[in-house]
Amino acid sequence: MAMLRTLLTVLFVLGLAACGFKLRGQIPDLPFQRVYITAPAGQTIGSDLERAISTHTRVQVVKKVEKSEAIIQVVHAIREKRILSLSESGRVREFELIYRVLARLLDTQNTELAPLQEIRLTRILPFLDAQELAKAAEEEMLYKDMQKDAVQQILRQVAAIATSK
Repeated sequence: MAMLRTLLTVLFVLGLAACGFKLRGQIPDLPFQRVYITAPAGQTIGSDLERAISTHTRVQVVKKVEKSEAIIQVVHAIREKRILSLSESGRVREFELIYRVLARLLDTQNTELAPLQEIRLTRILPFLDAQELAKAAEEEMLYKDMQKDAVQQILRQVAAIATSK
């Protein structure tokens, strides 16, 4: 009975691997050996991209464009916040947090391998005046989470575009 259970578990895992299933957070293989990353000054998305590529892939992130095979260019990463709902007394009840990233893939001659792609992520932040400090920390945490998701989406798009060409 134990052997049958082990065999079924192995078959299940092999079936998942064969269908292309990957755990969330796993970064696909990129078809480049060396990549250069450019991002707006003062924003951490460039360093997050670099960290994700360096730790989860075999691709080397280079500091000079001349040594790269491709360029991941983050044109902008914008945080937005808008009021989603108000209470009867006119106080804010919920905010919608929006994180928009515009990125593209270039070759070393600055020819677009992939056109500009906008990634738009949203989160809902319930708000109470009495918890203002805690909500500010929660807001920052949600933005960091959205940035992490954006990095993963950029890398999935780069992998998909590069393999389709």
